[in-house]
Amino acid sequence: MNDSLLDPKIVSRLQVLLLAAANAGDPEPTAMSLATSDGGGRVSVRIVLLKGVDGRGLRFFTNGDSRKGRQLAANPEVALAFHWKTLDDGVQVRVEGRVETLPEAESDAYFASRPRLSQIGAWASLQSQRLPDRSTFEARLGEFDLKFSGGNVPRPPHWGGYLVRPRMVEFWHARANRLHERECWMRDAHGAWSTRLLYP
Repeated sequence: MNDSLLDPKIVSRLQVLLLAAANAGDPEPTAMSLATSDGGGRVSVRIVLLKGVDGRGLRFFTNGDSRKGRQLAANPEVALAFHWKTLDDGVQVRVEGRVETLPEAESDAYFASRPRLSQIGAWASLQSQRLPDRSTFEARLGEFDLKFSGGNVPRPPHWGGYLVRPRMVEFWHARANRLHERECWMRDAHGAWSTRLLYP
């Protein structure tokens, strides 16, 4: 057994929930909290967008020079959380695992699918660094728009994809009177997944 693969039941269940949230009118069903920490153990969290889930894990993309990118390089242990208030009385999915960079070909393919202005923004934004004023950023956007006016926008070398390989996935369903239903999946050292219920 490949010890890095997700149980197919987890993949299927997460895909069903994502589709259900979209169909229920959630404005951003792929939004997930990403918690990271630096080498000193200080934790940071922000919202990123899920860009795919399969047997390998969950994928997202970002600027590797950003604060989160530097933290991911310093400590690959991460946690994710989805929360869909549009489903039933509320559904959460929590994930804990390790992150690794995606192959360059995958990052190239996704970057090529982005709107052109988003591509330009990936070059123009010194993500997480201090910005003197908005006009400075707009000037940088104009500079890179001009630079790449003759053709396609290549992927910046500092921008790419990450793959979270889970070792824990929890499905949380809200119930009345805080009597929630929690089901936790855990992967052992040999790659086998098991499931258990948790008290609310």
